[in-house]
Amino acid sequence: MKPLPNDVATAGGLLRATRHAVIEDLPRLIAAHARPLGLLRPLIYLVDVQQQLLRLLPGRGTDETVTDQDPDAPEAELRVDATLAGRAFQSAEPVEAPAGAEQGAPGETRTRRLWLPLTDGAERLGVLGLETDEIDDAVLERALDLAFLVGLLLVSKRAYSDSYERLVRTRPMGLAAEMQWTLMPPGSFAGEQATVSAALEPAYEMGGDAYEYAVDGDTAHLAVFDAMGHDTSAGLTVALALAGCRSSRRHGVGLVETSEAIEAALLEQFGRSRYATAIIGRLDLLSGMLTWVNRGHHPPVLVRNGQWVATLQRPPAHPMGTAMGLPVELYEEQLEPGDWLLLYTDGVTEARNPEGEVFGLDRFVDFVIRHIADGLPAPETLRRLIRAIREYHRDRLQDDATILLLQWHGAVRPGFG
Repeated sequence: MKPLPNDVATAGGLLRATRHAVIEDLPRLIAAHARPLGLLRPLIYLVDVQQQLLRLLPGRGTDETVTDQDPDAPEAELRVDATLAGRAFQSAEPVEAPAGAEQGAPGETRTRRLWLPLTDGAERLGVLGLETDEIDDAVLERALDLAFLVGLLLVSKRAYSDSYERLVRTRPMGLAAEMQWTLMPPGSFAGEQATVSAALEPAYEMGGDAYEYAVDGDTAHLAVFDAMGHDTSAGLTVALALAGCRSSRRHGVGLVETSEAIEAALLEQFGRSRYATAIIGRLDLLSGMLTWVNRGHHPPVLVRNGQWVATLQRPPAHPMGTAMGLPVELYEEQLEPGDWLLLYTDGVTEARNPEGEVFGLDRFVDFVIRHIADGLPAPETLRRLIRAIREYHRDRLQDDATILLLQWHGAVRPGFG
């Protein structure tokens, strides 16, 4: 491989070139950066909200970008479950494929296409396609570095880009869903001490469910909420609960007091006409001690060594907003390295399909255990679980279905693992 000729091929060069770019400029600028690396015709595909389709990010300009008028224009959509690009997305690993090479004469260099996952930490954004004449360790390392940079650039641009949001949606989004997706954290996080992955369906018409997590040093905060109803008022209720949770947490308020502050806010705003159930918890990432409060919600499930070892059934307090006066207790459970904690709402287990049958807690936990045993990444396990729930209900969920999975890896201090 020839030495890199100039600054455009460095990470710093790409970052400087994209400093004032909007998301539509990225395909052209990334193509200019990739060319000196021996990587050609980059294609950026973003995954849709339900993680079923990969959709091509169109660019403006012609500098090695591909337009609709190109006779070799790529497909605008690729299925996650039926393509090599989708395989790279699912596995979060590079996948090699032919790229227009089969027409080459004997002895010709045959162009290869690489599909690489686009991620921001554990959050999967889509895939990057690249063409190259050869694939060795050096080329692969450069391609992976480029994919890492592209992921960071996409995240830095999407916060103020309607183009990004339009591309990852396949139909219009309801008002409650529009609000809640903006409020919730990314679907996945991975650190040395813990992995978190969460999902919510129906993605376009959600009502009163939400998930929440945050990691502060050696503490992971997590919560799931289920507000009464399935309408915009339910969305407003859970938005207020989320805001109350974050406000209390960021002021160092304990879990019991946090849930009481949320209840006070709901009563002030709605009287007793709206309420929300919740699990609000905290995990000490060094000791593995889980503490939580249960405000009228389904209890967490604990999976250890591939087995459902416990349902953390404790007497719940009343739902927040009902002012029933039940005591709010703080509970504890000692986790072991490798344990999985499953939080969920009743839309996962209790909603009925057209035949009147529920998905059920047993089916839910068994699905998670089987896919964990297959060695799939947590985000992929959750993607397949959500797809299974949608298929079970013929894609007609009558209630929100929210899942949050957390795995504690053990007491690894950053820099000392």
